[in-house]
Amino acid sequence: MAACLCPWGAPRVLPKRRRHAFGDLYQPSTLCRRVYTCARSVADLEELLGHCKAQGWDVQGCVADVSKADDRQNLVAAVSQAFGGQLTVLFNNVGTNIRKPTEEYTQEEWSFLLSANLESAFALCQLCHPLLKASGDAVVIFNSSVAGGPTALMSGTIYGLTKAALNQLAKNLTCEWAKDGVRAIAVAPWYTATPLAQQVLKDKEYEAKVLERTPMGRVAQPVEVARVVSFLSSPAASYIAGATIAVDGGYSIKGMYFDRD
Repeated sequence: MAACLCPWGAPRVLPKRRRHAFGDLYQPSTLCRRVYTCARSVADLEELLGHCKAQGWDVQGCVADVSKADDRQNLVAAVSQAFGGQLTVLFNNVGTNIRKPTEEYTQEEWSFLLSANLESAFALCQLCHPLLKASGDAVVIFNSSVAGGPTALMSGTIYGLTKAALNQLAKNLTCEWAKDGVRAIAVAPWYTATPLAQQVLKDKEYEAKVLERTPMGRVAQPVEVARVVSFLSSPAASYIAGATIAVDGGYSIKGMYFDRD
């Protein structure tokens, strides 16, 4: 059976909508019939695995912080052992943000954001390449953002550049690894109803500006992003490679366009 590694930046309390989003990845129609995940604390991991077990899903996991090299090594070793040295889907799903003007960032914040958002994904790709190649037909998916371009977004320069780098990484990996049966894709959401985004959207004036820039007039639900990842993990998406897929309610295509009424 096909196997998926999904590093999970779980919060202390796993919201119901995020559980549903995880469930959307775990579908017989996708390549994620067996899943290995991780969280940064025992409590977070036990909560997620307990929920998955109650649903009858084949999900394993361990405690790991993928921004740390030793934890990444241990995680991939555990995945290799669990899945017999093969991996079909690597979903890089870890990221965070610190929003402030460019001139106010510290060296520590720069290092933290690059480590969490970019280095972790790059290093996991390197470590997982032998497992992905061994499967003969695999995909790497990056949870990116429309903050990565093609236009600028008020989400912080460091966050934006890490997401732009993930989009480019999907292109380069596809060109390098397609010969090994491995393709790569980036998924670029707009504002989504997650704890990280809701820290910003609780400012109702700012939320109104976000919705005005969104043709569909609302933010995404996590499950709407998860369904795209689920599709990209399925045989139906086998010829999609190197692309950045916007899941943004039309944000990225809206120019000078407004209601005249």
